[in-house]
Amino acid sequence: MTDRVTIAVAGGIADVRLARPDKMNALDPAMFEGIGATIDALATRTDVRCVVLSGEGRAFCAGLDMASMQAGGSGTGRERNAQGSILPQHVTWGWRMLPMPVIAAVHGVAFGGGFQIMSGADIRIAAPDARFAIRESYWGLVPDMAGFPIWRGLVRDDVLRELVYTAREFDAAEALHHGFVTRLAEDPHAAAMDLACQIAARSPHAIRGAKRLCNMAHDADPRAMLEAETDEQIKVIGKPNMMEQVRAHMEKRMAVFTD
Repeated sequence: MTDRVTIAVAGGIADVRLARPDKMNALDPAMFEGIGATIDALATRTDVRCVVLSGEGRAFCAGLDMASMQAGGSGTGRERNAQGSILPQHVTWGWRMLPMPVIAAVHGVAFGGGFQIMSGADIRIAAPDARFAIRESYWGLVPDMAGFPIWRGLVRDDVLRELVYTAREFDAAEALHHGFVTRLAEDPHAAAMDLACQIAARSPHAIRGAKRLCNMAHDADPRAMLEAETDEQIKVIGKPNMMEQVRAHMEKRMAVFTD
């Protein structure tokens, strides 16, 4: 995709990799631009049913490249997009807002901005020896990459406050306990690709509808959720992909969907 992010699509799965391994995929302006452009490109693709997001080399993402971000923060005062995000927020919130599920495969470290980017995925699979930190206060900063609106649905408020205030590192077992990661795997990328294959084998319209409902669940009132459930079901029930899913199960074969 760019010299900072690569993307390969096969079988309905986009294998997206942060590609600055010499710097542990640390975030410089070019990395922000590359991730944002990748998200924007994926948003318009109907042939992608699931995304696997990972990092090349020794780490998922070490956070801000402080040497290249002389202003200190990840960036403020920039133009906001239709979702309300400036670019440094878009590289996290954009994964949440993609129409298809996103699975983060995390190894090495996910610190600061890297931790927030990881958090934007629907599902997060981490290596048992991965290390994490909400690192910003270590540098005299605050987390400003859309972590807060995502974390409120993942972790207890007091736990989040402790980790934000102290910037301390924690291991994968603690991340799993708190809810920051979904599960652990010795090879998180292989586990993520296997899961992506399972998701890609489902009706893409049903999965996209389910993701829209999941995204609503944190903020919408119950009445709005009830109406949204019905609306999403009407979009798929009796339609070609739903009927193909039923026939495929009955005939014990792989379904062939229309994207």
